[in-house]
Amino acid sequence: MAGLVEHEFYFRDPETVARGLLGKLLVRRLGGEVLSGIIVETEAYYGDDDPASWASKGDNWIRRVMFGEPGRTLIYMVHGHWLLNIVTMPPGMPSGVLIRALEPVSGIETMMRNRGVRDLKRLTSGPGRLTKALKIDKKLHGLPVFSPRSPIQIRHYRNVPDELVGRSGRIGVKHDLERPLRFYVKGNPYVSRP
Repeated sequence: MAGLVEHEFYFRDPETVARGLLGKLLVRRLGGEVLSGIIVETEAYYGDDDPASWASKGDNWIRRVMFGEPGRTLIYMVHGHWLLNIVTMPPGMPSGVLIRALEPVSGIETMMRNRGVRDLKRLTSGPGRLTKALKIDKKLHGLPVFSPRSPIQIRHYRNVPDELVGRSGRIGVKHDLERPLRFYVKGNPYVSRP
C-alpha cells in the first residue's frame, strides 16, 4: 500500500489541502479488512470569516477542534449523517476540509452491505454515503490520519492534473464565500454532483 500522507501536508491553507487531497486514498481498517476509496471531491472551510463554517457560529465543540492539531479527524452529524472532515492549518487557526466523495477501491462488498445498496456509483458519492459505507462515526473523531496505527488514514495514491480539477461553490450552504471552495475530479462518476 502507498505511503501515508505526511503530517506537514495538513499544516496548510484548507483550500490548498482540499485540492491536494484529490487522488489520495482514504483507508479504513475495520477488523481484519481494509475498506478504501480515492478522494474525488472535497470542500474547504475557514474560521470566523467563513459564514458556512462551524467556526463562525460562536463557541462550540466543533470550533474548538478546528483550532487543534492539523491532520486529525473532525466527525460530526448533520441531518442524521456523520460527516468526515480533516483539520488543517497550524493550531490556533480554525479550518478544515470536508471529504465529500470517494471512488471505491477495496472492501467494496463490505461497503455495499454497510450501506444496503448495490449501485456502485451511489455507494460513496456523498459525505453521508461514504461515512456509512466505511463505518465512520463519532468513535473515530480526533484520530490522526497520518499515523500508521490509526484505523483511518490518508495515503498517497495518484496525482490529479490541474486540467482535471473542477471547482464550484460549496454544496448545501446558505451563505458562501465568493471564491469556489469545492474541488472535484472532472468526469469522475463518483462525484456527488458534476
